[in-house]
Amino acid sequence: RKYKHFNHEGGIATPLIAHWPAGITESRWVPDSGHLVDIMATCVDLAGAAYPETRDDRPITPMEGTSLRPLLTGGSLGERPLFFEHEGNAALRLGERKLVRLGTNGPWELYDMKADRTELHDLAAEHPDEVQKLAAQWQAWAKRAQVLPEGGKKKPRKKAKPVVDAESPALP
Repeated sequence: RKYKHFNHEGGIATPLIAHWPAGITESRWVPDSGHLVDIMATCVDLAGAAYPETRDDRPITPMEGTSLRPLLTGGSLGERPLFFEHEGNAALRLGERKLVRLGTNGPWELYDMKADRTELHDLAAEHPDEVQKLAAQWQAWAKRAQVLPEGGKKKPRKKAKPVVDAESPALP
C-alpha cells in the first residue's frame, strides 16, 4: 500500500541482499524486519569499531539501530520497535503490529502485519488502547530523535531571483 514517500509497506518494505564471505555461510531468506539505521550499526560492529561519544569535546548524538550480525550469521534479533518518520508521515512497527499515520494530522492506523501485509484492514477502532500505547512510544522516540514534525504544513519555497549580470540582456 502507498509508495516511497509514505511509511506504509509500499514506502518502507525493501529487501536487503548482504554479501559477507567471512560471516555468511549459506544463502537463505530471513523474514525478520530491519531498518536503514541498522546498516551503520552493523558496519560499526563488523569492523570492530567504536562509535564515538564526542568530537572536539562536543557530544555526538548516539547511534540508532542494532547490528544485523545475528541475522547474517543465522540468528534472530528478537522483537524490538522500529520507528519511522518522513515529512510528517509516521510509523512504528513492533512485532507483527504496525501503527502508521499519513501526515502530521492524520489518524493513527493499526495493522496486523502477519495477517494483513497489504494494510487493508485498519484495526485502530477495535484496539484504541493499543493505538494509544504505541502512539505514545512513537511520540517519545520522535522527541528523543529530534524528528517531531512542525505544525503539519510545509513552508512554501521561496522563488529564486534571476541572476542578471552586465553581459546579460535586461529581463522584462
